[in-house]
Amino acid sequence: MTMKPHPRNLFKARLGKAQQIGFFATLGSPGLTELLAGTGFDWALVDTEHSPVEVPDVIEHLRAIEGAGIPALVRPAWNDMVLIKRILDQGAQTLLIPYVETAEEARAAVSFTRFPPGGVRGVSGASRAANYGLTPGYFAAVEAEICVIVQIETANALARIEEIASVDGVDAVFIGPSDLSASMGHLGNPLHPEVQGAIDDGFRRLKAIGKPIGYLSGNEEEFRRRLGQGVDFISFATDAVIARQAATSLLARLKG
Repeated sequence: MTMKPHPRNLFKARLGKAQQIGFFATLGSPGLTELLAGTGFDWALVDTEHSPVEVPDVIEHLRAIEGAGIPALVRPAWNDMVLIKRILDQGAQTLLIPYVETAEEARAAVSFTRFPPGGVRGVSGASRAANYGLTPGYFAAVEAEICVIVQIETANALARIEEIASVDGVDAVFIGPSDLSASMGHLGNPLHPEVQGAIDDGFRRLKAIGKPIGYLSGNEEEFRRRLGQGVDFISFATDAVIARQAATSLLARLKG
């Protein structure tokens, strides 16, 4: 029997060293996720917060993304010990934790990804993450490959961004423009100058402390501007937006 070593987290290995462009899988279709993952993206995120994807469905999306040869990220529905434990047991290595407001919440998120005594993650040596018990040295290798990204979604969290980002075990910070714009009184308008200025300031402060930055934009002009600012990993919206824009653009051309 050939024993496979615990897989390396390529997303984490590249974090802060090369810009990475990905997409959010939100439609609950492993087939569509597989298709898009094979087109040249650097990573794909399985979203369980704003999608019909439930925890058991995550496995099929992970298989589709892994089969395309790119790293998979997963966003739990909440910063919850049980949800995070279940997603990690299915083989996720990089988590985007939503709605982190304080350093205490960031520390809790990290603790949910660590086994005792360093954290509170429940222990299973026969999960998919451990290759069903076939990976030798799983417990010795697993935590070095886990990547924790915390999501800043409000003006209050943005005000504490250095404190949150500096929590031990937080590998990167992702600024979510949609919820941030809503918290600033500009619901549905993340391109409002006040919101854009706040995001620019957040990026500047993260760069000052050397913390990798993540972002999502459905606007091509902003997307290019954020790349030019040196954002470490970025998504052009979601699978739904990509499919919608491709279909409407094609129909416009076909109808002349």
